[in-house]
Amino acid sequence: MIEAEFGILYFLQSIHTPWLDVVMKNITHLGDSGIFWILTGLVLFCFKKTRRMGFCVLLSLAGGLLIGNILLKNLVARDRPCWIDPAVQLLIENPGDFSFPSGHTMASFEAAVSIFLYNRRWGAAALVLAALIAFSRLYLFVHFPSDVLTGLVLGVVIALAVHKGVEWLVRQKKEKNGDAE
Repeated sequence: MIEAEFGILYFLQSIHTPWLDVVMKNITHLGDSGIFWILTGLVLFCFKKTRRMGFCVLLSLAGGLLIGNILLKNLVARDRPCWIDPAVQLLIENPGDFSFPSGHTMASFEAAVSIFLYNRRWGAAALVLAALIAFSRLYLFVHFPSDVLTGLVLGVVIALAVHKGVEWLVRQKKEKNGDAE
């Protein structure tokens, strides 16, 4: 399996161009520490109309941080492709944490799916950005495809679980207050 994953990564190395290098570096930096998505969640949370959406974004990001970045990365402790093959010149700083799962991808899909579940148009744009961030991690040789795929799946599952939980709590509160629809 590792040979197939390296095959994909080496193919992506073969399609590098100067302009695409710049684009991918900039796109990947949007996912650094989840800051873009955290800010998005905070902005959404500030407005009554999008408060629940923002809350779900932020809660999903917190869940992903615990499950993916703190638990799974350290439990699996998978080396990054750039650590295994240091001959590939990196276009970004060599990450210091483990590879599995991709935190950039997980956070991006947690936020994008959370947005999509409340607003399809905004969510579609967020999903495109999430996919670009995920692809950038492969292009930049810092994650294996299985890291990115697992980050995507975890991000979607976490966002769906948070959404379902929040909506259940809202319904419970409405029923308790006699506001059942």
